[in-house]
Amino acid sequence: MDAITAAALTAMAGSVGGDAGRQAWQGLTALVRRPFRRASPEDGDSAADSGISSGERELAELERDPADPLRAQALATALGVRAALDGEFRALLDSWWREARSGTGGDVSNNVSGGTQNAPLLQGRDFSQITFNLAERDEDR
Repeated sequence: MDAITAAALTAMAGSVGGDAGRQAWQGLTALVRRPFRRASPEDGDSAADSGISSGERELAELERDPADPLRAQALATALGVRAALDGEFRALLDSWWREARSGTGGDVSNNVSGGTQNAPLLQGRDFSQITFNLAERDEDR
């Protein structure tokens, strides 16, 4: 599994990735809230009893202050430790991370053709909540 970076967690917590970032954050929140199961059931003690974090506290802390890199690093560490101890969580986290990376990044390729453009033209990726208030031109009436 590729390491989940503190920078990526900070971006998702702060919704920098737009809708895709928010959806990724919601997916991580649901995943972290799943019951924490240890790798070997014969251990007898639960993860909570052993003092190992499920990541819920770190997730909540980062939600309160999404720009704090120390909180993001604490969550990344908690996720890594939990993934090492819980095989099912590791598989789900790996799947979530692959999907999150593909949904919040990527290349942009813009092509404009057909002559002169007489209206606003945006080039980029993942636009949302944009409004154009265009004045009607005399020749369009």
